[in-house]
Amino acid sequence: MQRSEQALVLSLMEMVVNGVSTRKINTVVEELCGTEFPKSTVSDLCKKLDPLVEAWNGRDLSGQEYPFVLVDALVIKVRLNKRVRMHSLLVATGVNEAGFREILGIKLGGSETEGSWGELFKWLKDRGLKGVDLVVSDSHKGLVAAIEKHFTGASWQRCQTHLMRNIMDACPKSLWGQLHPRVRMIFDAPDMATARELLAKTVREFQDKASKAIEKLEEGFEDAMAVMALPVRYRKKLRTTNGVERLNEEIRRRERVIRIFPNEESAIRLLGAVLMEKDEEWTCGRMYMNMEEYRIMKMLKEDTSMQQRAA
Repeated sequence: MQRSEQALVLSLMEMVVNGVSTRKINTVVEELCGTEFPKSTVSDLCKKLDPLVEAWNGRDLSGQEYPFVLVDALVIKVRLNKRVRMHSLLVATGVNEAGFREILGIKLGGSETEGSWGELFKWLKDRGLKGVDLVVSDSHKGLVAAIEKHFTGASWQRCQTHLMRNIMDACPKSLWGQLHPRVRMIFDAPDMATARELLAKTVREFQDKASKAIEKLEEGFEDAMAVMALPVRYRKKLRTTNGVERLNEEIRRRERVIRIFPNEESAIRLLGAVLMEKDEEWTCGRMYMNMEEYRIMKMLKEDTSMQQRAA
């Protein structure tokens, strides 16, 4: 392939990854080259992404530990057996021991079942994922069950944003302005003793006026405050899945152009290429967290544990 043709191929692949529709690609090529570009040719070019995406999505993770893992899913439309079906794109990101974020891997599942999430977690562990101390997610039953099964010994942090949404959905609208800041104060408490005190006051004040909302708050409190076991500097970034949801917004921006993926392979190919690009940006960019204080905390815990066993 001549250099000019290679440049054209790379440009077309970049356009596809960045969410440019086939129709627009044809328009650009026709203006530049004076010829129409068949859809099948664009599709064939996209398939050249497969080995790159597969290598990245299946890469070895055993070189270091990933203390913090965040997981989320979004629904996309995929054509399967001549019918359009809803699929869940499962996305796992992590913070490694050096303090950099990584996209650990993606998988397509028919739905957010324990089985689908379990397959993702087993696959990540088979690739070398280790050292997981905290998993952050929403409270989907299948997901939580899979976390408990595959990450024994790790803590589960229930996303505070999702819990807040659940609480406010159950709260009478006339009380939103009163209850929301009270719950926010609980989540922002400097320590667990203060958080429990604020929880007790909130329960007493709103138990009769917003019983369903208070029930959800009490039910989700312990899991939503798991992050309090970490030093203060880590809590803000790990108490919600907001970071993953911002990533989902980037996926959505590209996915809206395609609307319906022709098959599962094309979904992994194109969305994987998008995430591979974002992963490179993360790993080559600024450190996400300074992990020194976390390492000291872990060492102190291990020393205490050894002393207790020796005693």
